[in-house]
Amino acid sequence: MSEGFDIQEIQRLLPHRHPFLLVDRVLEIDPGVSIRAIKNITVDEPFFQGHFPGIPIFPGVLILEVMAQASGLLVFKTPEYCPEDDNLYMFVGVDKARFKKPVVPGDQLEVGVKLMWMRRNCASFDATASVDGEVVATAGIMCMFKELPSEA
Repeated sequence: MSEGFDIQEIQRLLPHRHPFLLVDRVLEIDPGVSIRAIKNITVDEPFFQGHFPGIPIFPGVLILEVMAQASGLLVFKTPEYCPEDDNLYMFVGVDKARFKKPVVPGDQLEVGVKLMWMRRNCASFDATASVDGEVVATAGIMCMFKELPSEA
């Protein structure tokens, strides 16, 4: 298990940018095994204007996206699995997603992701999201690498 890393390293590894870069910090990582990351939930995020007016709730699909982004960081920090530069890491599936409690502004969402298997360009993960030690969501996540088309 190694120490985590900050937003500068996250931005170096992931192509996402504001407002869709959803991982704020990696707390710890065990390359090829697991990762723990956080997303700080702030009231000024653009989706709260419509989800829901007067009752801001962090969308469940974005909890899944935080899980997928954390899985990407785990793979990119695992030398034997890290793709070539001309590949895009894509979220391609979700199984058994369960949402147990709303996540609201002021919460710190902690996501734990474990690599279940990696074959060729496809990987499966078990992910759990919690707030203050209480599980708020779980899901199986599947991601894959897709080679980017070469520019003509």
